[in-house]
Amino acid sequence: MGVAELAHVRWIAGGTGAGKSTVARILAERHGLTVYDGDRAEAGYAARCTPERHPYMCALLRTPVEERYAGRAPEEVFRAMPSLHGETFGFVAEDLLALPADRPVLVDDFRPLPRELAPLLVRPEQAVFLLPAPGFRRRVLEARYADPGRARATWGDVDPAAALAVRVARDELWDAEVRRQARETGLPVVDVDGSREAEALAAGLAAAFGLMQRSGHPVRDARGGCSPC
Repeated sequence: MGVAELAHVRWIAGGTGAGKSTVARILAERHGLTVYDGDRAEAGYAARCTPERHPYMCALLRTPVEERYAGRAPEEVFRAMPSLHGETFGFVAEDLLALPADRPVLVDDFRPLPRELAPLLVRPEQAVFLLPAPGFRRRVLEARYADPGRARATWGDVDPAAALAVRVARDELWDAEVRRQARETGLPVVDVDGSREAEALAAGLAAAFGLMQRSGHPVRDARGGCSPC
């Protein structure tokens, strides 16, 4: 797999709760993009993983949902993430290569890391990592899991407040790793704290990604250039 094979792909990765899916939906509607939803695609990874190539994922699949967060330190949960060890990126790449390449594809997925994406980009602006401010993420996840049914489906019959606390701390470790790798690879990071509307963020990303308007001309930012937001 080389740069040319995925040159039509744009990537929105980063941290949970940063609004990746909202921005991806806006961009898809405005620019006619195909969206690769990593959360939905994850369901298909289980059938393709093997203990030899994907030990962390296989271990996670064997762990009951009640035991994935309850009674575990955030560092332990973070270190057990299959994506941290590069186990999920191969599935993403396989899926993307199977899609038609006649239009831009937008990946909405927190799992890809900068060190995995950097070798596959024609230019750094093909990818962006959205990282939420800690307080903003907590508010987003508290609202997301206020529904008891959704919380139970995610964490099982454990104290949802305790599970959420571990989840938030784990995600902060993930963000720190993403930020470190982005700095090393020169890939762009956008900090999200809720002060910027999703539509404005989407417009900035469209310019950075070099997406086409319906007129067929590249989207340009307010300064007249296609620079990162």
